[in-house]
Amino acid sequence: MWNPSIRMYDIETPCPNGECNTIFHYWWMAHAADGLVDGWLRTNGAPLYGERLSELHEGIREKNGGAYPNLLYDDMEWMAIAWLRAFEATGEAKYGETARLLWEDIKTGWNDAMGGGIAWHKEQLGYKNAPANGPAAIAAARLSRSPLGGAEELEWAEKIYRWMRSVLVDPDSGFVWDGINRQGDGRIDKDWRFTYCQGVFIGAGVELYRATGNRDYLADASRTASAAYAEWGESGLPDEGDGDGGLFKGIFVRYLTELAILEEAETGRSDRADWLRRVAEELWERGRDSRRGLFGTSWSAAPGERVTLSAQLSGVFLLESLAKLERRVVQAGEGIR
Repeated sequence: MWNPSIRMYDIETPCPNGECNTIFHYWWMAHAADGLVDGWLRTNGAPLYGERLSELHEGIREKNGGAYPNLLYDDMEWMAIAWLRAFEATGEAKYGETARLLWEDIKTGWNDAMGGGIAWHKEQLGYKNAPANGPAAIAAARLSRSPLGGAEELEWAEKIYRWMRSVLVDPDSGFVWDGINRQGDGRIDKDWRFTYCQGVFIGAGVELYRATGNRDYLADASRTASAAYAEWGESGLPDEGDGDGGLFKGIFVRYLTELAILEEAETGRSDRADWLRRVAEELWERGRDSRRGLFGTSWSAAPGERVTLSAQLSGVFLLESLAKLERRVVQAGEGIR
């Protein structure tokens, strides 16, 4: 539900006593913007998506106290990625300005604790995790290929990636651990096994491959995708809970799709694409409330009455991913790459 009075999304139903949830989830709004860009691209610039993007861009600034930066580096990274995509899709300078402003703030998160890496929070600078470093590398690599950046951003992307790969990626399997030093003891949270962490490392590898042509990055992404399949390919992607966890699968499928697109372009098929299609079929047949058009935290069971924006976004991202894959197949059949 779009609520123009507060310029934000509210998908939490039903509304108790007629009042809907008005909590401002900054990083959920970043992904809402990403979803609008998906719609804009899929429809070749349908005006509704452009209008919503503009309204959301202003609404986020208002709800965030009149500015775009906040205390969490990972949140700002998602916002930077979304508005960079909006800038590239629409050409509107204000989105590029927001992405660039956020990137300048994000760089201040790098420090020498744990050998480097971007911190998770401005008030917890020693805690470094995949959610703060994967998206930072994605943002930097994409900036390096845009009119808003260049060689300096590519250096940042590679530096962040090297740290993440050396500290948070299991050298035996390629599976990505969540973070290090959360409790100030230098320990790695190896028991936190989230789809989110796999997705952002895959995305970083894909974007660095696109920026450099170095196939080592693509090999890393492929290895982590295989590790994710070993973890969840047969059992199904997990229900990672309500709240922030509702977005995890959506992030994973977004960047797994980018890897699948590269693989299909090179070889004509991709096991990742086949996996995504199976997951989407399960969501559509078993995880959808067809009456309301809503998705929950599980993709193998219909949602309950209450559905949060985070979970809804993940379901939408999966379907947008399949639409993107389908377009690529049609283009390949027509001889277009």
